[in-house]
Amino acid sequence: MDRDDEQLLRRRVYGADHDQPGPRPDRDYAELVGPLDGLLLDTTGWRPEEIDDGVSLLTELGQFGPGGRALYDPRPGDSARWDWGGDSP
Repeated sequence: MDRDDEQLLRRRVYGADHDQPGPRPDRDYAELVGPLDGLLLDTTGWRPEEIDDGVSLLTELGQFGPGGRALYDPRPGDSARWDWGGDSP
């Protein structure tokens, strides 16, 4: 395991409890870039069209507070990083 793999395994996964272990080596993840910066989104088993559609993630950190959503889309040319596109209620 190289240094980048070790750093990945110490990170938190979006939606996981704080006391749960980090990412697993047998899963696929995308790094969130924006208000949820550094969290990993588990994309294991997602079809290409699901990835292309992006996601709307529940968060308390956005403009709309608890129950609001942060919108993320895969970065063109780098589907391992997903960029924030704004908030929605």
